[in-house]
Amino acid sequence: MIIFGTRGYVYQLAVLTMVCGWCGNPAAHTLRKRVTKFTLFFVPLFPFSTTYTSQCTFCGGERKMAKEEADQLLAQAQGGQDGNPYGAGQQQPGYAPPGQNPYQR
Repeated sequence: MIIFGTRGYVYQLAVLTMVCGWCGNPAAHTLRKRVTKFTLFFVPLFPFSTTYTSQCTFCGGERKMAKEEADQLLAQAQGGQDGNPYGAGQQQPGYAPPGQNPYQR
């Protein structure tokens, strides 16, 4: 009797601050790698499926992405950048340093 199957593993690669595509809020996003491995007698042998996802911590919206995009976001996170889509040194709309209200005139 041969026992075989699959087992999934989830690895959290980084936590990034980005503008969510679902809710539109600037929030933290977790970058995750999901690997499914083939098992034989409950021993994982080799991976046969790998997917990368980003999940918003504000609304819970999740999207799949290509490996290249995930690698680029991971490099930004390790390089000290926060994934600011407005460019380096530019502020997001509605952002103000601590102690300042962006909606005050």
